[in-house]
Amino acid sequence: MKLIVGLGNPGKEYEETRHNIGFKVVDFFAAHKGVAFGKGREQVLNAEFNHDGEKVLIIKPQTYMNLSGQAVGSLARWHKIEPADIIIIYDDLDLPLGQLRIRARGSAGGHNGMKSLIAHLNTEDFPRIRVGVGRPPVDAQTVDYVLSKFLPAEREAIQQAVLQAAEAIQLWLDEGLTAAMNHYSK
Repeated sequence: MKLIVGLGNPGKEYEETRHNIGFKVVDFFAAHKGVAFGKGREQVLNAEFNHDGEKVLIIKPQTYMNLSGQAVGSLARWHKIEPADIIIIYDDLDLPLGQLRIRARGSAGGHNGMKSLIAHLNTEDFPRIRVGVGRPPVDAQTVDYVLSKFLPAEREAIQQAVLQAAEAIQLWLDEGLTAAMNHYSK
């Protein structure tokens, strides 16, 4: 079984914010697969499909970003999913707007959602797709920036990044993480 996790915050007020890029990617991916999200166990919205005879679960934790690990860790234990079979999609301030970076492991890098995931999965060894949302202006607070909406001039780059991240998820399913890293990470 595979688990695809988009990170974000629940609620209409967060829908189009930088911090919710993970939700945006999995929404696009699920729509492309023709599956809809419904209420799942462990405080998540989930959608599922089969890929080459293997169940794939797509989730959006509804615990707020900083507590994402609670829902993901519990779900992973319930379904006995190994960390290598979980891919996390989330925002990254340290990448230029729209750039992807795919890795097999890594630290939280200051991202509170990833800190929670690492704590609840008890490892840093799980795949992740980081989507660049750009750096905040010098005079802006980080929290205000990640909870802000993309500017009209940024939307095309973000739409392209969402498409590429969804394609990277599919490549991960089809050919594995190395193929996705080689093709999409810059």
